[in-house]
Amino acid sequence: MTQPPNQPPQGGFGAPQGQPPQGGGFGAPQPPPAPGGFGAPQGTPGAPGMPPPPPAQPPAAPPQPPQPGYGYPQQPGPYGAPAAPGTPGPYGYPQQPGPYGAAPQPGFGHPQQPTYPGAPGAAPGGQPRRRTALIIGAAVAALLVVGGTVYAVTSGDDGGKKKPVAQQSDDPKHSASASASPSASSGGGDDPEDLNAGRKAGEAKVLWYESAPDAPRSGADAPGMWITGKTVVKAAYKQVFSYGVGDGKPAWSPITLPQKICAVTPRQSDDGKVVVAYMSGADDKAVCNQLQQIDLDTGEKGWSGKVDRRGAFDIQVEINLSVSGRTLMVGRVGSGTAYDIDSGKKLYRKGQYGASCGPYAYAGGAGRLIQASSCAAFEPNEHDEIQELDPATGKVKWSQPVKKGWEVTKVYSLDPLVVYLTNSDKKAWNITTFTNDGKFRSEVKVDEKFAPRCGFLDRDLQSCQGVTADADTLYLPTDSTSSANEIVAISLADGKARWRAKSPADEPMYPMKAEGGKLVAYVQPSYDTGGQVVSIPVAGSSHRTTKLLQNPQGTAEIESTFYDGVVDWADGRFFISAGRLNGSDESKEKLIMAFGN
Repeated sequence: MTQPPNQPPQGGFGAPQGQPPQGGGFGAPQPPPAPGGFGAPQGTPGAPGMPPPPPAQPPAAPPQPPQPGYGYPQQPGPYGAPAAPGTPGPYGYPQQPGPYGAAPQPGFGHPQQPTYPGAPGAAPGGQPRRRTALIIGAAVAALLVVGGTVYAVTSGDDGGKKKPVAQQSDDPKHSASASASPSASSGGGDDPEDLNAGRKAGEAKVLWYESAPDAPRSGADAPGMWITGKTVVKAAYKQVFSYGVGDGKPAWSPITLPQKICAVTPRQSDDGKVVVAYMSGADDKAVCNQLQQIDLDTGEKGWSGKVDRRGAFDIQVEINLSVSGRTLMVGRVGSGTAYDIDSGKKLYRKGQYGASCGPYAYAGGAGRLIQASSCAAFEPNEHDEIQELDPATGKVKWSQPVKKGWEVTKVYSLDPLVVYLTNSDKKAWNITTFTNDGKFRSEVKVDEKFAPRCGFLDRDLQSCQGVTADADTLYLPTDSTSSANEIVAISLADGKARWRAKSPADEPMYPMKAEGGKLVAYVQPSYDTGGQVVSIPVAGSSHRTTKLLQNPQGTAEIESTFYDGVVDWADGRFFISAGRLNGSDESKEKLIMAFGN
C-alpha cells in the first residue's frame, strides 16, 4: 500500500484492531553495555552517528562475586519519563507506558556500563532522527594482531583429571592464528587453567575453548558465529577462524584480512556461504566497503569486491549485510546493492523511490528480504515504510507505511514477520506481526516489560538475541530487576499471552530457538553456578523447564564475562563466543567455548 507523493501515510499499518493493548512497559531491546554484553551481532537503535569509543578493557571487577548481566536492576535512562498512557501506536492502538529510557543492560555478568545517548531504542529528544542525520567519521588503529592459543579440553568420567592440550601458534608474526590441538585420545600437554578440574556429578564438560587473539587496546569487534554440521566459524578483529564442532580442532587455516572486520552476514546462505566486510584502510578516511565471501565448510575464499558508491550521499561508514537465498544485500543510508552470494555478480540496486523515499536497512532470511525506508525526511509528512522485496529481482511484493514519528527499529522474526518499532518523541514502543502478503496481523498486548538483547547500531535490524518465534507464537523474556524472570509465549493471532515459564534458577532465562515442539532457552550463570540450557514444551498445559545441560560451576565466572556474547545450541552442544574483544593484555580473555555432556 504505497502513498501518493507528498502525502502522509493514512493510518499506518491498518485500522485499530479491537481493544487497545493492556498496560505495560515492554522493554526496548536491551543493548549490551558499551562495548559489550549479551546480544547478537552488534547494534542498538539509537542516536545517529557512531557510538562513543569503548573502554580499552573491562572495568575492574568489584570485590563481591561476579554479577550476572541480564537482570541487573534497571537504572534511569537518557530519555526521561515514559510515555503517557494512551499514546497512539503506529497501527491505531493507544500505546501504554513503556520503559523507553531504561539503562543498557550488561550481558553474562558484565559490570554495568554508563548509558550513552541513543541507547536503547531511538534517538533521545532534541536529536535529529537517526536516518536523516548523516554523521560521518571512522578512526581505525593499525595495530598488530598477536597469536592466540587453542585448547581442546578433555575430560572423561574421571572428573576432569585428564589434562587438555595446548599449543601456541608458531606463526613468526604472531598473527592470532589458531594452532591445531591434538585429539582427546592423544594425551599429553597442559591446560593452564584446567577448566574441568573439580567438575561435579551432573555438570557438563568444557569440550574445548579458544583464547582470544590480541586486539588493539581500544578493543575490537568479533561479530557473528556460524555453525554448520562440521564447523563453528568465528570472526574476530581482522581474522576468521574455524573449529570442529566436537573437538575444537581447526577445520581450516584462519583467513586474515587486510583491515579490521566491520560487518558480517548474521546468517549463512543456504549452501553455507557468508560474507564479511572490512575497512578500506586504517586512516580517518577509511570506510566499510570491502567484501569477502567465505565457504564455511572448506574455508575457501570466494569472490571479493568493493561496494560501489552512488553519489556523495552514499555513506559507507556503517553498512549492514543480509542474506536471503542466494542474494546478498549490502545496505547503507539511502542505498542497497544486491549480489549473487555465490558468484559476486551484481543483481540490482535499490535507491530513492517515489517522491522522497530511500532505504536505510535490510533484514534477510527464510526466503524473505525486508527493506525499511525513510520518506520525506525533514518534511511535515515524514514517515517510514516497510517493504518486502523479491530477493532475486528486487521487485516490491508489498509496501506498508508507518505512522509519522514511528521508526522500524528491529526485526524479531522473518517468518513470520515480527517487527519492533519505536517512537522517540512519545517514548513509546510497538511490536507488530504481518501476514505473508504484508497485511497487519496482530500487535502485542501484554502488560509486561520485556528485555531481549539487541546491539546498538541503528541500521542493524537483525541484531537481537533472546527472542524467537514459530509459526503461531512469539517468545519474549521478561525483564529481570533482581534475579529470575519468565519467558512469555505470545499468540501471533491476537497478541495475548498464551503461557509463561519461570526460570528454574535465580537467574534470567532467554529463548534461543523453537524446534521439535519445544522451546530451547539459556539460563544465565550466577557467580557460583554455571549456566543452563533448558527445554520448555510449547503445547499442552504444562510448561515447566527440563534441564538439557548444566554448565560447570568452575567456569561460571568465565561464562559470565563474554563481551557482547553470542550463544547457540546445536546437536546437544552449547556454544558461547565473544562479540567484542576488550584488548587487555592482562586478562585471559576467551574467544569461544563449547559445552556438552
